[in-house]
Amino acid sequence: MSGTVALTYDDGPDALWTERLLAVLRESGARATFFVIAPHAVTNPKLIEAMLADGHEVGFHCYRHVRHAEQSEGELTSDLAIGLRQLHSVGSSPRAWRAPWGRETEVTRRLAARHGLRLWGWNLDSHDWRGDSAEQMHAAMLAQGGLRDGDVVLMHDGVGPGARRSGCAETLTLTRLLIAEAEREGLALAPVSECDGVLA
Repeated sequence: MSGTVALTYDDGPDALWTERLLAVLRESGARATFFVIAPHAVTNPKLIEAMLADGHEVGFHCYRHVRHAEQSEGELTSDLAIGLRQLHSVGSSPRAWRAPWGRETEVTRRLAARHGLRLWGWNLDSHDWRGDSAEQMHAAMLAQGGLRDGDVVLMHDGVGPGARRSGCAETLTLTRLLIAEAEREGLALAPVSECDGVLA
């Protein structure tokens, strides 16, 4: 088998977990996409710098982690504008956007087009926020057929709203398992903007 898979991480950067995750990715040369919360990026600019230096993609997640359907058009327009300004201030010019919880609206799509952003979902959800072990998460993915060309995998390098875990250690272990699986299957790991992506 050959092809490309995108490992993606939401809700960071986190001073502890993102740094450790970058080290895991660096070990194998795997590249990924980080959909970041803008204020976290401003708080951790060195992590954004490290992501870009290692060839990862920094995408926009949000300024406030609020469902788009719960925001007025004005609020969402402001959220995007403020968030993009903050990311520009730390050296990132995103081309990719993932809405909180992956829930898009017509306003989301209009704003994405206006700002030249491509919206990204996923088709393999690790559900890592629940606190399952890496082995459980990986087994669930294998039960769905494992990694295939064009897959977009959802994980989290931060502890976001609603999470039932206190840290991201199992996500780091899952990342190692997915890297090993990709190598066995002859799949490259690349940022979403270099993939076709089944749910883009």
